[in-house]
Amino acid sequence: MPTDPLLRAWGWLIVFSLGSTVVSLWHWPPHLAAVAGAAVLTLGWLKARVILARYLGLAAAPFWHRGFGIALALFCLLLLGLYLLPLAL
Repeated sequence: MPTDPLLRAWGWLIVFSLGSTVVSLWHWPPHLAAVAGAAVLTLGWLKARVILARYLGLAAAPFWHRGFGIALALFCLLLLGLYLLPLAL
């Protein structure tokens, strides 16, 4: 495993991208389609956290990292709710 934080971040971005590709290409049964959508959204959220922390340097600023992390989590929860809303109706 590389010791450079940017190389490790790049590696995690590749892993999360491959994960979302596998989830989106998998043939899910209709009753599990919501799980697939939630998994892709979760992997996208993880990728955004890596980008904010490592590439934008927020790991060195805990206050801003926490603030952006909370805002990003709330936004992703809103997206998840909007995605699941038609399934609940």
